[in-house]
Amino acid sequence: MVFDIRDFSSLKIVLLSLCLTLLSGCDKSSSDSHFANYTERLASILDASAPEPPNTKIPPLPEVSELLQRTEDVRMGLFDAYELRACGLFQLIAERNSVLGKVQDRTRQLRYELLLLDGIGHCLATLPENKKLQTQLLEVQHTKQIDLPKYFWNMLLTGDEWQKQFKPTHIPFPLNKIAGASESQHVFSGLAEIARQISAGQTVTSQAADSLLTYQADIHTFRYLGQLFYAMARARDWLNTATRLLESEDSQVMCGPNRNQQQAEYLENVFYTFYVGEIQPYLAKLDSQYQKISPDLQVLFATPERPTAMADYQTYYIDGELHRQFREATLNHVHYWQTLFKRCGIKVGQPG
Repeated sequence: MVFDIRDFSSLKIVLLSLCLTLLSGCDKSSSDSHFANYTERLASILDASAPEPPNTKIPPLPEVSELLQRTEDVRMGLFDAYELRACGLFQLIAERNSVLGKVQDRTRQLRYELLLLDGIGHCLATLPENKKLQTQLLEVQHTKQIDLPKYFWNMLLTGDEWQKQFKPTHIPFPLNKIAGASESQHVFSGLAEIARQISAGQTVTSQAADSLLTYQADIHTFRYLGQLFYAMARARDWLNTATRLLESEDSQVMCGPNRNQQQAEYLENVFYTFYVGEIQPYLAKLDSQYQKISPDLQVLFATPERPTAMADYQTYYIDGELHRQFREATLNHVHYWQTLFKRCGIKVGQPG
């Protein structure tokens, strides 16, 4: 069989067209495309140039070297710890001193520290009196208790799986789907409870310590938190862009008694169809998601020895500055529409 080179050219064109169609289909599901469509329709009615997509800039998560907190490397030698076999602590220490134990990830390091403290408490309560051993156990317990918040911090902000959760993704959520919301909220709620116990100096049970491994696995496929942060910032910037467009062209909207209301009615239709019908529910979801997880984030970041490099990140994402800006942008945008409708004598409600 003989192929004409033009057949290959035609095939390339068809494949390219198919790829563009698929990409276009994916793009239509993004929140960015809905915001862009909204502002473009407003600009068309106002006979103005459609604004460029906003350039969203947000604070990054600092580097690991700026976040890692130093801890005391206190270990009990196997010979010193042999007596601990009777209370079940010997095997745990032996595993920690093994080749694999020395290269544990941050989650397993924290789990070990929690299990060790739980085990030391059990040994002190059950072993026969041995002043030398008790003194050693109490010293280790004291040092480990002091360092426990640091181990928790190091897991949360420098462990590979956890750190990914806190890095802004620069990819907003699709308009109708917030992936990983329930899974991530469950995980961060569980972590916050462990953080509360550590902060209060309470013993964390072995079951709770083991749950860290489950939590780590549960968040592996999601970037929920980083995506939520970026989605709020992106929505804020799009709303501010649309509001500036409307305010800059407001004097061109002629309406009111004895005037042609056609332009105002077109704007009203875009408001209800695209803002109220599509964008507003998305904004409500983002607001609700942040309010649900914010209390747990406050607990997780309540360490008294937070690195100074975290100041901007803490203020912006955890303490609520981004959420405040997001809400302000939403309120300002709605306020413009209320003002326009009042000026034009349009009753608030679904257009008839």
